[in-house]
Parts: sequence; structure tokens; C-alpha cells
Amino acid sequence: TAMSTSSASSSASISRSAFLSSLPPWRRWLAKLNWHPTIGAQISALESERREQEAEKREQEAEKREQEAERRLKQLESEIVLLKESNARIARFEQELLSCSTPAPSTGDSSPT
Repeated sequence: TAMSTSSASSSASISRSAFLSSLPPWRRWLAKLNWHPTIGAQISALESERREQEAEKREQEAEKREQEAERRLKQLESEIVLLKESNARIARFEQELLSCSTPAPSTGDSSPT
């Protein structure tokens, strides 16, 4: 039984019939006489453990993507604040520039006579 347990735990994808066919004839006969559903249970346990691990991995990846999206959103919000401040400074500069500039001389539309 120690050999059969190690063989079953080494591969999660082996079926009961495949496992039994790998045994010598006397061991197959003995397995028919004294069959216990341990191999199938071990395989099912391994497969469910693998599914749980895959689900956990997908959950971790989704959490990582969500954190990255939140980080990017905060970065964009700070960039928006900086752009608004820059736009306000530019607008003040333009307003000061226009209010300080002297009116342009007449281009000759109406000549004084």
C-alpha cells in the first residue's frame, strides 16, 4: 500500500483504471478483492486543491489589477490638479500681459485730414 499511495499522489491526472493497469497482475487481483475508494478520493482531493489554487491565483491577479487601476487613477487625478494650476497661471499671465500692453497704433484705416 505504501507504493500505491506514492504512485497515486505523484500524478493528479491518473484514473483508477490507469493506476490499476500499471500494477502487476497479482496486485490487480488483490486490489479487486480489497478495493477501497482511496485512489479516487486522493485524485479528487488533488484536483479540487488544484482548482482552489487556480481560483486563488485568479483572485490575486484581479486584486493586483484593481490596485494598479487605483494607483493610475490617483496619478491621473494629481496630473489633472497640476494641469488646472498651470492653466490658471497661464490665464493670469495672459491677463496681465494684455492689461499691461499698450494699444497698437492705427493701421491707417482712417487718416486724419
